[in-house]
Amino acid sequence: MSTRVALIGAGGHGLSHRRVLQRLSDAGLVEVAGLCDRQPVEPHPDAPLPGVPFFTDHLTLLSAARPEVVIICTPPHTHLAIALDVFAAGADLLLEKPPVMSLAEHTTLAEAVAATGRICQVGFQALGSAALAELCVAAPDGDIGVTGAWWRPDTYYRRAPWAGRRTVDGRPVLDGALVNPFAHALMQALVAAGARVPGFQPVEIELERYRTRDIETDDTTFLRLTGTGGRRITAAVTLASPVFIAGEIRVGDAVLEYPTDRLRLPGEPEFKHVPGRVGLLENLLEHRRDPAVPLLAPLERTAGFTAVVEAIVAAPPPAEIGPRWREPHPDGGGSVIAGIDALVREMADTGRLPSESGVPWSRPGVRVPIDGLAEVR
Repeated sequence: MSTRVALIGAGGHGLSHRRVLQRLSDAGLVEVAGLCDRQPVEPHPDAPLPGVPFFTDHLTLLSAARPEVVIICTPPHTHLAIALDVFAAGADLLLEKPPVMSLAEHTTLAEAVAATGRICQVGFQALGSAALAELCVAAPDGDIGVTGAWWRPDTYYRRAPWAGRRTVDGRPVLDGALVNPFAHALMQALVAAGARVPGFQPVEIELERYRTRDIETDDTTFLRLTGTGGRRITAAVTLASPVFIAGEIRVGDAVLEYPTDRLRLPGEPEFKHVPGRVGLLENLLEHRRDPAVPLLAPLERTAGFTAVVEAIVAAPPPAEIGPRWREPHPDGGGSVIAGIDALVREMADTGRLPSESGVPWSRPGVRVPIDGLAEVR
């Protein structure tokens, strides 16, 4: 018997979920109970979903469509309130990342999960990677470096009213490099850290945030995280690079590449592609049928990520990298930072931050202790 599934936030990134729903509907695994968005959403050739009712209000959808599972793909600052409504309606939840914007919200959501007995899976699809699972089994020693150099034109920050913003309607929201495009790489690094140090939790972060354009948040971020047991994660990522570097999670001598699922373990000369990535909705549906099947991204597994997000939200605004250090992107649409691809690799490999390395455009970072994580379940 198929499961009734609804999607709240069907536009924008919601198209990726509509594609999954179309595929699972064609396979007879789900019945798409309804779609919801504040704006009209045109059918897509990959996900026409014919005959599916459309709503502009999520409460109306929950009441009229009565779904058993709901996907929330709305701006992060709206997640908590809608998630609580979903649980109150008696449905299980696949919640896009970042799940919430603070540890207090995380605790509220976790308490609702416990009180209602509902299921909450968080949309870190990279946790379904077989390559990540293989890396965790190998559990290599050493500190962890996260590297990525991508390009996003200025139009990327006009894709939605909350894009590039720090707050919307007085509520914190963040569209920074680590919280959004490289969030999966950071989450994979946190999971990999826990493979060697069970119960690994962030204790303190040191943070440098930069921007190359007129936005409120960062497009270039350097973070050094110290966790329980003293293990460190150093992340160095940018969206202002003319040279593409896929997300890399380096654990000692091992390297996992995001999102390609290529892996090189210690002693191996070359990368190998590790096939197999379990879909989070499929995993949630299987867990509903058989609770012995573990969730890949349960809410409690993401508490460390939420702690890092909260620290980033609370940090001072990013410093601007001035025109002297930038050059136009070859394709137009904004500027890039000269030499940034080499710099992010160097910082991740050495565990240093730009201000410690004499980078001329750098500014002193901030040190943020992470409080209250031990109490979050």
